[in-house]
Amino acid sequence: MAGNHVFPRVEFIAPRPAALILGACLLASPLAAQDTAAPTRLEELIPDRAIEQPEGWASEGTDQATAGQPPVEQSEAPFETLDIPDPGSDELDLAPAPADNGEPEAADDEPFASVAELDLPPVPALETVRIDRGLELAFPVDRELFPDRDAFVDRFRQLREAEGIGNGQDNVALRASRIRADRELLEQQLRVYGYYDARVSRSLDEADAAENDAADVPAVRFAIFPGERYRFGAIELGQLDLAPDYPALRETFAIASGDPLLADRIVERRNALAVALGETGYPFAEIAPPELLIDHARSEGDLTLEVTPDGKYVFGDVTSNLPKFLPAKHLARIARFKPGEIYQRSLEQDLRRAILATGLVSSVKITPRIEAEPQAGEPGELAMDVALTKGRLRTIAGAIGYGSEDGAKIEASWEHRNLFPPEGALKIRGILGTREKLAGIGFKRNNFRGRDQILTLDAYASDIRTQAVEARTVGLRAAFGRLSNLLFQKSFSWQVGAEMLLTDERNRVIDGVPRPREEYLVGSLFGRGTIDESDSLLDPTRGYRVSLQLAPEISRTLGDETIYGRAQLDASYYLPASEGITLAARGRFATIQGAEIFEVAPSRRIYAGGGSSVRGFGYQAVGPRNDFGEPTGGRSLVEFSAEARIDTGLFDGAVQIVPFFDMGAVSIDTVPDFRFVKYGAGVGIRYKTGFGPIRVDVGVPLNRDPMFDSPVAVYVSLGQAF
Repeated sequence: MAGNHVFPRVEFIAPRPAALILGACLLASPLAAQDTAAPTRLEELIPDRAIEQPEGWASEGTDQATAGQPPVEQSEAPFETLDIPDPGSDELDLAPAPADNGEPEAADDEPFASVAELDLPPVPALETVRIDRGLELAFPVDRELFPDRDAFVDRFRQLREAEGIGNGQDNVALRASRIRADRELLEQQLRVYGYYDARVSRSLDEADAAENDAADVPAVRFAIFPGERYRFGAIELGQLDLAPDYPALRETFAIASGDPLLADRIVERRNALAVALGETGYPFAEIAPPELLIDHARSEGDLTLEVTPDGKYVFGDVTSNLPKFLPAKHLARIARFKPGEIYQRSLEQDLRRAILATGLVSSVKITPRIEAEPQAGEPGELAMDVALTKGRLRTIAGAIGYGSEDGAKIEASWEHRNLFPPEGALKIRGILGTREKLAGIGFKRNNFRGRDQILTLDAYASDIRTQAVEARTVGLRAAFGRLSNLLFQKSFSWQVGAEMLLTDERNRVIDGVPRPREEYLVGSLFGRGTIDESDSLLDPTRGYRVSLQLAPEISRTLGDETIYGRAQLDASYYLPASEGITLAARGRFATIQGAEIFEVAPSRRIYAGGGSSVRGFGYQAVGPRNDFGEPTGGRSLVEFSAEARIDTGLFDGAVQIVPFFDMGAVSIDTVPDFRFVKYGAGVGIRYKTGFGPIRVDVGVPLNRDPMFDSPVAVYVSLGQAF
């Protein structure tokens, strides 16, 4: 066994004793010097001891006939076993080719025919395939004689490399060893493809040897004569026919008598049958290692695969060994199966992954337990016993840093992830910085009333100063949705919620001139839906994403009330351009409808610029500015980004180089007019980790304003830019 595969045990049926006896007779009577006094009848050629001990007599005859001659290989044992390797494994332990099993022909008037009179099969025309400068393979030109040639050559190259069989500069002995290894590998592969009578002959290509004379490396050619491809004979599948789903399961195995005998096919269909049993209600099914009996007389292999279905079952109740920590009712809620549904091993494993995704346990073991045996053709019932081990539930986190946009900042948080079982987390966080101060408390319940549904409640107070606004805010926010996470990325996710905030805001003070401060009371409903057909949440290489967010809002300030709507559409596309290169593009459109710019609180307006927007410019620095040079934000936005993610191969392929180009425009109107469009370009580095790539981007503003924009900007984050 290699990996998760089971390889068939193969037995060869060797030639019968009569064939051995005739072989001894041929050795005792060579064509070049026949004895005229030799017995003329077949009975006289076979003494009594040849009948009683045929193998010993054949060996004795060989010794007498070959005195002074080169040694002749002995016939192989009556039975041999071999393991047929899986296509992707390195295990290659195949037996040598079995002896020819031709039946002796009836004696003619003359004991032997001349060589010229022998009816030998014609040798097919050959064409060569170059493997490297020291090795060629020659195959029949007629593809019908060896239809798997291309796959055979590709596999030979891969296995040859895996086995370390190369064409290096070394001495004659090592080259001879490589030649032997190549021949053995070819013979082994031919058996994997079902050519048990194949022959491989070796020759030296003198022309190529002359070309390689400087390197003293002769070109070796192996001529491959595949011969007849063996086929499956009888197929025995044990007790599989006792399963209620036998017709469908037998169709899944999909090997029939008369099919070409391919070892890979045995492994492939055995695995497919194991999966089918596990997915159709047979949790205790067993499949023994396959056995293959090769009969050279029939050019067939009889396959035996002992299958024991051991009863069909449906799901029953889910139990928990820690009912106060994660009760059985909660575990049943996050399971994707209901009691009474046919057992599927994939759903059992899915439940295990979902429990691990809570982050509350360090280990999970699920054991199916029989509650009712199958009876009268009806399936039995299984209880799913879940054994949990608690993980660490409390986390204290902190960070100290400085950024050109954020200034100095200290962050700290404390979280208990199961303070309110099941999966009710409480988090307290705080930020103290030169431009931002915040204190907040949040509650989150994962898997709320359903799998992957999250309820969040958040209360906070903040004092923020950016290039665009100063805002002292007290806010409440509630949201409920079904979202993707790192273990379960969803094709469609959604979130709805509400927000209420009281904020006292004004634009920044410039040259000692204060801007008017206003208080806003803002209420908002919001909803977001995302279609995600990409192949990764943090590091996509193919597919696309589309997200739409809508938020009607009501704002009251200075006794005036305004109702308006916010909308934002995001789309991104990922294309593998070639090996190791991914092209990615992103677009964004946003608008505020129903209010003038001055009726919208500065913190609720639309801005652009920063590491997830137009790189090369500061956060919220793209767009119109007032007479004091302060960004005012706008009512519409359009952005576009494109980048190439290029693998370098450094650090085992963990490092990427990413050139990028961004553009963005913010307008005071509800539709972008491109009066304040900005362009940025640069290059980034990605270091791939187990939880996603770490991103460092260096951007340069291509049309910067020397008064407000820095000549270069650096961004550090987790995950790709989009």
